[in-house]
Amino acid sequence: MTTITPAPASAPPTNRSFSASPGSDFTTFLKMLTTQMQNQDPLNPLDSTDFAVQLATFSGVEQQVQTNQLLSGLAAQFSLMGMAQLSGWVGQEARTPADVWYDGSAITLTPNPAPAADNLVLTVTDASGTLVSRETVPPGSRSYAWLGADAAGDPLPPGRYQLRLESRVGDEVIRTDPIQSYAPIEEARRDGDQITLILRGGIAVSASDVTALRMP
Repeated sequence: MTTITPAPASAPPTNRSFSASPGSDFTTFLKMLTTQMQNQDPLNPLDSTDFAVQLATFSGVEQQVQTNQLLSGLAAQFSLMGMAQLSGWVGQEARTPADVWYDGSAITLTPNPAPAADNLVLTVTDASGTLVSRETVPPGSRSYAWLGADAAGDPLPPGRYQLRLESRVGDEVIRTDPIQSYAPIEEARRDGDQITLILRGGIAVSASDVTALRMP
């Protein structure tokens, strides 16, 4: 009696894990191109120019992917380098056009009025948007100490305030600008691609808004 041995069952297909790197993709492309050449219709072969175009196109894409990866890596390195440098800013005072945090101490302001202005007025608005004070700033002042007083000359309560400088010609306001002031830097952190500084009172500003630094 003849014994028939059943053929072994074919192994189930396995999931291949392909690398997403440009090199593996390029190798796969070359294999596909070689197979295409081997299996083309001998009576109607593809023009060699078509193969050259395919190869050049894929090569260009591969180079672009590698360039993008390199740029991403450099951007990350520059970001980390920026954070390392900014760590030295913590504890210093930064000059920015941001709101100020008043805690009873005078705040140094740096007026930058319109060139044609002949008188300047500092306006002070509290966190609720209420105008609480207006005071005259001497024209030509390169530095001005804001003492935190209201319209009656009494000290304002601690809190966040928005300061604006009105440049005037006579009684006419020709320009209104945020006025720059100094505040201590308490924290430097990265938010996505931006470097954010946290000033006294939790006021956040972009590092690109800092126009000067000084030791307290």
